[in-house]
Amino acid sequence: MTRPVLIADDEPNIVISLEFMLKREGHRVLIARNGAEALDLIRAERPALVLLDAMMPGMSGFEVCEAVRADPEIAATPILMLTAKARPPDMARGIGAGADAYVPKPFSTRDLIARVRELLG
Repeated sequence: MTRPVLIADDEPNIVISLEFMLKREGHRVLIARNGAEALDLIRAERPALVLLDAMMPGMSGFEVCEAVRADPEIAATPILMLTAKARPPDMARGIGAGADAYVPKPFSTRDLIARVRELLG
């Protein structure tokens, strides 16, 4: 059974396009619409990779990333932050929170798939 890839984003159009792209690559896809739901799914499903938006309702992507890294059971989960927050301080915050990669929106589909493949090994 393949481990799923989690898309955590509250923008429906982004979720639809990411879901299509990842399914085309052969991945099973999980979707979270807010930070708390993302953290619950990471704990329950142990995804192979999380595509995490920084700005989500309730719990931000930065907070989710920090919570994952602080929990020894899920700390090794690869996280790619995918966000419109593209200023250098935002990127530094994402990497500081423990993200393995940081991709600003808008993103190149080809580049994003390359990063996904790289993180999945």
